[in-house]
Amino acid sequence: MMIHFILPGDTLENIAEKIKLENPVYVKEFHNTYCRHEDFIEKELVPGKKLLLPDLKKINDYNARNDAPFKSLERNPEIIFDPVGFSNDFKVKIKESTNDGGKIIENAFSYVASLQWIKNEFNEHLFHFSKDQFSNLHDTKMSYLAVESMNCLGSVEVYVNSKGELVRTAVKNKILNDLNGIMAKLYDLFHDKYAAIYLEEFKYVVQNPVLFDQKMKQDYFLKTYFSSFRNPFRNGTSFFEINFNSDSLPIQQTVNSLENQNEISLVQSLADDTQNDLSFTGNLTLSKDNGLIKNMNVCQSYKQYDIKYTTDFSFEAV
Repeated sequence: MMIHFILPGDTLENIAEKIKLENPVYVKEFHNTYCRHEDFIEKELVPGKKLLLPDLKKINDYNARNDAPFKSLERNPEIIFDPVGFSNDFKVKIKESTNDGGKIIENAFSYVASLQWIKNEFNEHLFHFSKDQFSNLHDTKMSYLAVESMNCLGSVEVYVNSKGELVRTAVKNKILNDLNGIMAKLYDLFHDKYAAIYLEEFKYVVQNPVLFDQKMKQDYFLKTYFSSFRNPFRNGTSFFEINFNSDSLPIQQTVNSLENQNEISLVQSLADDTQNDLSFTGNLTLSKDNGLIKNMNVCQSYKQYDIKYTTDFSFEAV
């Protein structure tokens, strides 16, 4: 048995954490079992009074009961991935900003992403992914060119594994077979030399499967929707990694709300809080029935040469 003198700000939770007792209710239970009548704890801890704490053996006995709140099934959900028959559109919003000593430059745009499950073959799920209805882009010829080039590809093939993780992307064979005709139409629409440079690079990427796959895997929607967030939970927390700006960020997530029995609500943050120049926060809601995301909000920022770059990304099913 140990004796602790209660300090201002002490709670059952932070005392339990200090002595590595998983369920804080046993702090009060143990004390009230062995204390004098006048030291009995009714509700609040009183600073200055003695608190009797269990020794290591008793702590291990308590922990062996496995009844701490963070060990409950609700706090450690098994997130399935069952996309068969799935088809949905999502309203995607992206705001990018730079802060250089207080001088802020922002760029915001939105589009509709379409995702349709096609088949499951060789333990991989094939989806068709496309973007449409772009808005709030800078009204320039080059932004219009980028949109038209993307639209010419139609839907892109997206392959994910049985855990819902992005494996690879590819251009449809039909598009590759018709690429010369597609490029001719784009050259007819855009005549200047800068457009020609862009279109030459675009054609090169489309014809190079490895390069096209690398580019598509940097798409905000795809790399968040098909990330490794379905990794198993342990003691109320799950860990995975996600790529942003060529950095692999270690992410931890916990269950955020237990109110809706048909949904799982998760909150995400950096697992390594020592990276002062990086930040990441995320919130998402997914269906318990199929494990597919309904909506998501992410804010990610980093510093480089004293300039802060921030990306706010969100989407919701429509």
